[in-house]
Amino acid sequence: MIFSYNWLKDYIKGKIPEPKKVAELLMFHSFEVEELKKSGKDWLIDISVLPNRAPDCLCHIGIAREIAVLLGKNMVMPLSAPKKDSNLNIQKLLKVDVEDENDCPRYGAIYLKDVKIKNSPAWLQERLKICGLQPINNVVDAANYVMLEMGQPLHIFDADKLGKQIIVRRAYEGEKILTLDKKTFSLDPDILVIAAPGEGAVAIAGIKGGESTGVSKTTRNIVVEAANFNQSLIRKASQKLKLKTDASLRFEHGIDPNLIDEALLRVAYIIQKIAGGKMAYRAVDVYPHKVLARKINLDIAYVQKLLGIKISAGQCCKILTSLGFQCISDNSQEKILVSVPTRRLDVWLQEDLIEEIGRIYGYYNIQSVFPQSALIPPARNDIFFWAHCARQVLKEMGFCEAYNYSFIGKKEQEFFNWKKEQLFEIQNPVSALNKYLRPSLVFGLLKNAQENLKNFSEVKMFEIGDVFEQKSPKEKTMLGGVLSSAKKNSEGFFVLKGMVEELLNDLGISDVWYDEIDNSSSCAVFNLLQKNQSAHIKVGNKLLGWLGEINFKILDEMKINQKIFMFEMNFAEIVNLANEQTEYEEIIFHPALLRDLSITVPLNTKTADILNIIYAAGADILQDVDLFDTYCGENLAAGKQNLTFHLRYQSPHKTLSAGEVSRVHNEIIKALEKNPQWEVKK
Repeated sequence: MIFSYNWLKDYIKGKIPEPKKVAELLMFHSFEVEELKKSGKDWLIDISVLPNRAPDCLCHIGIAREIAVLLGKNMVMPLSAPKKDSNLNIQKLLKVDVEDENDCPRYGAIYLKDVKIKNSPAWLQERLKICGLQPINNVVDAANYVMLEMGQPLHIFDADKLGKQIIVRRAYEGEKILTLDKKTFSLDPDILVIAAPGEGAVAIAGIKGGESTGVSKTTRNIVVEAANFNQSLIRKASQKLKLKTDASLRFEHGIDPNLIDEALLRVAYIIQKIAGGKMAYRAVDVYPHKVLARKINLDIAYVQKLLGIKISAGQCCKILTSLGFQCISDNSQEKILVSVPTRRLDVWLQEDLIEEIGRIYGYYNIQSVFPQSALIPPARNDIFFWAHCARQVLKEMGFCEAYNYSFIGKKEQEFFNWKKEQLFEIQNPVSALNKYLRPSLVFGLLKNAQENLKNFSEVKMFEIGDVFEQKSPKEKTMLGGVLSSAKKNSEGFFVLKGMVEELLNDLGISDVWYDEIDNSSSCAVFNLLQKNQSAHIKVGNKLLGWLGEINFKILDEMKINQKIFMFEMNFAEIVNLANEQTEYEEIIFHPALLRDLSITVPLNTKTADILNIIYAAGADILQDVDLFDTYCGENLAAGKQNLTFHLRYQSPHKTLSAGEVSRVHNEIIKALEKNPQWEVKK
């Protein structure tokens, strides 16, 4: 809101600092100053009044009161002593009926006779223009002046056009009104109006006056309205009509109903000064429930604790009294009973009083003190720690992390053949798609792969999330992953198996081996996997999870034309087995010799059985064995497959000769050929 520096000076006794200093004071203690601008001999101060302070500070007297308190000066209140004519009985001139006191808690009006309508004096026009209002005529300008001065919106009616009765009521459905700005509005019962018998609505309450009772050059008798309307009602009406005025702005933030008396006396005084006229001896005042000052107990010890300063009861009383509060302290000076002026609609708690004390005292005067506390590092959450480690390892392998919902629907339950009694059913699901809590990460990752394969030939994704089952533990954290690659469509199982081994090794888990999945298995997704392309992941005797190729039938139903390989492991078990200790081995500087070994075996042969025999026969010089190719098809008997391995021979003590390697290699071949169903290609 725009305030005039010269106008503010009128209400403060003695000299006040220059405008820039006043603006700084307000910014440090009260409100932000948006702009300071010189206008002729005056200065314009654009102050951003906070919504909670609008009832007492959207006016010049309110801001002047703040400045006076900050400067330690007294206020000079404007004259409000109009001359009253005892021969004018307002009860014979005007009657006011308020249909609902909740819509209008107070309605006041005065009557002035024989006023002379003309242009306002230059000083009045200048002050209105500085604050952004256009002068109209002397009596209307006087009402606007008092609104800017005190914060109470006023409205002037032509008494002869209005008649002798005012009715404050809700508008009728479809009721019309032509406002002072020549615009027609259609009203409804959500809008409060001022009405006159035979005239209908003559003003939109708290927002805009009507043309039918507006003041003109021929006006001689006037009624001045000062009311207190329901702030919520005014705000909704303003929004509905898309009509915002200076009056509606103040009413929708709330106004002190006790301000009406002062405002009516002040406007009557100014009108008599610039327009003449006789004022009826009394005012009309409909005020069924008088608003009284609130009382708040203020604990001085709590003030000191909240502000972090040593401040006495006397200092607190001095600050609050300067702001218009009344203080009554007890003999111990530990508690103060504070009476809150009715204009302070924002003060309801002792914390509000403490805020007033703190801002006037000056927050910049409160010394900054670092809190004293022991900085104890939090206990490590192993799940979070190892989840971060796993994410880093998988990220380096080229995996992307997925986050899926923890729910599945009935369709997924039937699709994966999960038994209802094993699932947690949501009592009030948002939709059928969220009927159960997921028992596995499988479905989410499969959906991720399905969507991504529409745009990419390779998908590598993982997820760490909770799953839920009726058996104990009912909730557990799992780590799942999915791999699909057009380039590695045939050997994807072994590629993913190698990645799982690398992940576990990087987490410090050794002794990893694989076991067969069969119908007696506890694996919940047995029916999802291809036979001979699935395995349990175990460490020692503990089951970590499973690994395998997704069944072709499922891929067909999901319209996926590329092989999908997945794994899922109990992350809580991984955390229990994970080890931060690193074992170091001496680097072997002697060169390695590589040999390939190709063997034809039945389809149901476990790779682990072959590897166990190779390692057992390889003595100390066989360092590593890698399965790099599998084949089943032409040139092989039915039910047979061909596996090809890389064997790396290396000694930490010397350079191996070809003969030494051949001798051990032949021993491996002999050991493998002991099984009559296995044939080693030579």
